[in-house]
Amino acid sequence: MSGTRTDDTRTDRAAAGSGAGRAGRPGRAGPTDGRVERGNRTRRLVLDRTMDVASVEGLEGLSLGRIATELTLSKSGVFALFGSKEELQLATVRAAVDVYVAHVVRPSRELPPGVERVWALCHNWLLYSANRVFRGGCFFCGVSAEFDARGGPVHDAIAKARAEWVSYVERTLNAARRAGGLVADTDAPQLAFEIIALMEAANARSVLHGETIAYERAGNAILHRLRGMATDPGALPEGPGDIRVPKTA
Repeated sequence: MSGTRTDDTRTDRAAAGSGAGRAGRPGRAGPTDGRVERGNRTRRLVLDRTMDVASVEGLEGLSLGRIATELTLSKSGVFALFGSKEELQLATVRAAVDVYVAHVVRPSRELPPGVERVWALCHNWLLYSANRVFRGGCFFCGVSAEFDARGGPVHDAIAKARAEWVSYVERTLNAARRAGGLVADTDAPQLAFEIIALMEAANARSVLHGETIAYERAGNAILHRLRGMATDPGALPEGPGDIRVPKTA
């Protein structure tokens, strides 16, 4: 997922790109500063809403008028921030990437390269989906199905996000292999494919069928696969722990 441009400077770049914290002259605040800050707050408010809507109804469910009405904002003000439905969709994808990185990727980077980091990444993903960080489960699973057979900038942004996520999982596995946590002949692309498939299957079964046990089963399957490739299987937990969908989901 494009959220997997996960060097530590990415958050700083994202904040800079959003306009957060922009100011005029040092030590002075003026009308322009206030307008920029209000615009940033409105933008964050809008994107929080569009991510929530899109995770359930899809990106095609978004419109400038709808979001303005639901948030009691002026349509002209929302238009000034985003300009078009397509740009609103693209901004929503970019915002979802940042949320994904914060919940799935960044916490795992607190661990050194190794099989423990691989499992932390997988466990974080299962929690991110089960805890309904996005109301409709994994944001990118939903919008990928919506746009997979289409062309255009929104399709390309989603495809890029997904490709970068796969690449990040592969790099994490290769780093674990180089660190001695996985056996030397570990096929990182194949293992990444299997792990991601298991996680996304859990998301699909939970969202569609309400199967809360799906996350535990996926976690057990991932751990079983990792133990088979780990140089020290004991470094991994016996089970995935308690991963449940909140009752309010």
